[in-house]
Amino acid sequence: MQRRHLMAGGLAAAVLPPFAFAQGLEKPKVTIAVGGKNLLYYLPLTIAEQLGYFKAEGLDVTIVDFAGGSRALAAVVGGSADVVSGAFEHTINMQFKGQPMRAFVLQGGAPQIVLGVNPKTMGGFKTVADLKGKKIGVTAPGSSTNVMVNFVLAKAGLKPSDVSIVGVGAGNGAVAAMRAGQIDAISNLDPVITLLQRSGDLKIVSDTRIVAESEKVFGGPMPAGCLYAPQPFLDKNPNTAQALANAMVRASKWIQAAGPGDIIKAVPESFLLGDRAVYIDAFMAAKGALSPDGSFPAKGADTALRALASVDAELAKAKLDLNAVYTNAFVQKANAKYPKG
Repeated sequence: MQRRHLMAGGLAAAVLPPFAFAQGLEKPKVTIAVGGKNLLYYLPLTIAEQLGYFKAEGLDVTIVDFAGGSRALAAVVGGSADVVSGAFEHTINMQFKGQPMRAFVLQGGAPQIVLGVNPKTMGGFKTVADLKGKKIGVTAPGSSTNVMVNFVLAKAGLKPSDVSIVGVGAGNGAVAAMRAGQIDAISNLDPVITLLQRSGDLKIVSDTRIVAESEKVFGGPMPAGCLYAPQPFLDKNPNTAQALANAMVRASKWIQAAGPGDIIKAVPESFLLGDRAVYIDAFMAAKGALSPDGSFPAKGADTALRALASVDAELAKAKLDLNAVYTNAFVQKANAKYPKG
């Protein structure tokens, strides 16, 4: 009789989902908000999901996609999501607003954002100053693509109010807006940028897919896509945050060892925007800007603050604790667990 019970228990365990075995996870079911999941900026998130790395850590993850990072942040602030997969600089803005957020695993070592002009409407473009009075498409107002625009404009002596910012998303809508001449310039990411390049609908002005150029633009290492969450979430759910970091670090290491064919097989067909060759080119252009191990650079927060302060006088005057906007503690443990991915 006892053996029968043991056998029955074993059979029951065999059909339970992986997250049922999670030991010590305070919150096995986690919702992650992301702004433009198809972008290579967020490739580690997609790989962690598609290859089952979240499940392997005992997590049941739901990823909700929004038009831009600012909207993904709003979902967490509003309580409909737990964690943001978004741009690092939002953690600084949120501390300034008195709503502390902390990044705990890095996806991108450079923003991968490209600012380019529309050859149809700006054939005579010479300098960034020529953008005054023009329409510039971003993924969503307030997102990292908008921050990039503001920063580049500031270096050219222009204010954010000198241009019109238009939200165009991170997919086919952004491509269509450029091709139709609805916007004069665009700040976006791959695969959108590579698709526009190949069709001759984009002239690049600034390209932060190249780490060296990103550091030249921003004056130092500029951390980009990451997982960040409200500080209370990390305080209450350290094991859950560790599991998320473990999965993301595994994904980042897998990407560094992967070839274009591996990536094509791993991502959803819809991410390819109808052209596999374009996606492969985009991956090769962005790969060097993706974090190899999830770690935040020591001076990254300083660089991000300088970029934000250049267009926000109030933020520039604020006294912020930059050590509180990120932590490498979870990443260090993740790399110890998965030294080779």
